[in-house]
Amino acid sequence: MTTTPLRPVAADVRDTTEIGRYLGWLSTHRGLGFDGYPSLHHWSVTDLDGFWSSIRDYFGVRFHTPETAVVPDPRMPGTEWFPGATLNYAEHALTDRPDDEVAVIAYAQTRDRVELTWAELRDQVARARAGLARLGVGRGDRVVAYLPNIPETVVAYLAVASLGAVWASCAPEFGARAVLDRFGQVEPKVLLTVSGYRYGTKDVDRRGEVAEIVAGLPTLEHVVRVAYGDDATGWTDLLDNPGEPGFEPVGFAHPLCVLFSSGTTGKPKPIVHGHGGLLLEHLKNHGLSWDLRPGDRMLWFSTTAWMMWNALVSGLLTGASIVLVDGNPLHPDLAWQWRLAAETRATLLGASPGFLMACRKAGLDPAADLDLSALRQIGAAGSPLPAEGYRWVAERFPGVLLNVGSGGTDVCSGIVQGSPLQPVWAGEISGPCLGVDAKAFDSRGEPVVGELGELVITAPMPSMPVGFWGDLPVTDPDSRYRATYFADYPGVWRHGDWVRFSPDGGCVIAGRSDATLNRGGVRLGTAEFYTVVEELPEVDDSLVVHLEDPAGGNGDLRLYVVLHDGALDDDLRRRIKSVLKSALSPRHVPDEITAVPVIPRNRTGKKLELPVKKLLLGARPEDVVGRDVLADPTALDHFRARA
Repeated sequence: MTTTPLRPVAADVRDTTEIGRYLGWLSTHRGLGFDGYPSLHHWSVTDLDGFWSSIRDYFGVRFHTPETAVVPDPRMPGTEWFPGATLNYAEHALTDRPDDEVAVIAYAQTRDRVELTWAELRDQVARARAGLARLGVGRGDRVVAYLPNIPETVVAYLAVASLGAVWASCAPEFGARAVLDRFGQVEPKVLLTVSGYRYGTKDVDRRGEVAEIVAGLPTLEHVVRVAYGDDATGWTDLLDNPGEPGFEPVGFAHPLCVLFSSGTTGKPKPIVHGHGGLLLEHLKNHGLSWDLRPGDRMLWFSTTAWMMWNALVSGLLTGASIVLVDGNPLHPDLAWQWRLAAETRATLLGASPGFLMACRKAGLDPAADLDLSALRQIGAAGSPLPAEGYRWVAERFPGVLLNVGSGGTDVCSGIVQGSPLQPVWAGEISGPCLGVDAKAFDSRGEPVVGELGELVITAPMPSMPVGFWGDLPVTDPDSRYRATYFADYPGVWRHGDWVRFSPDGGCVIAGRSDATLNRGGVRLGTAEFYTVVEELPEVDDSLVVHLEDPAGGNGDLRLYVVLHDGALDDDLRRRIKSVLKSALSPRHVPDEITAVPVIPRNRTGKKLELPVKKLLLGARPEDVVGRDVLADPTALDHFRARA
């Protein structure tokens, strides 16, 4: 970079931030000195033993039995971290916190505000743990939740973790098919669910979906219904008897939770994250990048289907309290989240780039209108933030660090983002995270700077998945895991993003290598659209693309269909929209449905969503895909004409 940063590193960063205190700790306890972020980052990815053991020691990670090494063999895939160590994630989220201080604040459009102190949170987790144990839940059993972002979900997650059982969740706006595609893979013993919710001013009944989900999960032994706008008593019964706090010691890689990919190229991948990996990664990320510490407040809107929900709960690991939001994040108006930040004295506010751009377009000035003096960071993730968004935050929040990041479900954290020790440039993410050896590779597998390449990670991270549920071992050449991350560059993780690193280390994410759709905070893959749409007898084939709105709106979701016979009339359009809304999500109802003669595919049969999207956004046809690549050379003609 040759331009002046929007925000340089603060002069007092070593005295006032968690990463500054960490630098001081390294000097005192390890005899290590670093003159800035580049040298600290270089050490973090070249001395894996030294860096990750320092995270363990600095944040006081409790091993019930000690490790025999940190990372005895760093080769990927199959890297083993802290062999011999046992621990429990939930123990670190709940222990040594002041009883009477608030741990969880929850806002929803379905019911009134709820608060839990640390003592109340610990008590409810202990009760839920005892209740789940009465249902026969133990180490390794799967508990799944069709729940919104409410305190009961946090309590259940921590209780499941405390038992050494395995957690998975889906947001209740998902249709039954989308839920079964996920939960069916992990064969759960217990389902926690609500019967409905309110989204803004609209009541949404999910009893039909719940019945379909229960019928489609043959391994279920128990269904626990949480009262949410109704009088269900299952959750109350589960917590009826007091329980003693307890934390099952498990191995570092023991499964904590299963997160699901978007399903772009088939059934969603069940990505397994371990207790130790998420614990160390989130302590590092939340403390050193997001600057969270005891007494802070973290507010980040998320549904329970996004990895940001797991990251939000991990705010508790730092001693910060967390703010849960369920419902329409823009109801009753665009300023509502800013008012919540003021009311809760949030120190970290997480926002989507689309939300920030919408606030800019609407002319909002939250810091002038509200008391946001507690706010130290605004986090942004989920999609690229235009340079104008950076400038708007810098102008409206001059004392606040804008921390834009990109990572994902696969590592349940950031790969590139900022920190108080890094400058902020307009339109650029500040650089790779500590402990993440991120680079851009060209097609030959060579690192490139100043040009677009595949985002790769060349050294292991503890939060890389321990596997896919039900897959072959990660070291097996035929495993789905290996094919997903290591097929293109043996021994090197390929993440699936296009990225350009600047000489100074900043970067720009240019988009996914696949065709994931992200609308209104709900991520669903194109393959799930096709499964639903192409079951209609009138539809032989289909393709969906999402044209994002740089101004921050929902963008333009376009569905193209090849009809079996006849014409595409208004009645068929209505039925297609209805089935998509019911089976997947209201946010994924297309804005436009068009009949085309043929769906573009390559010669191996893969649908070409990204070339179509690029054409519709104005790319030259010759820059998108060669006609000789197409199974039908005429397949892109319709899209060329509409571009």
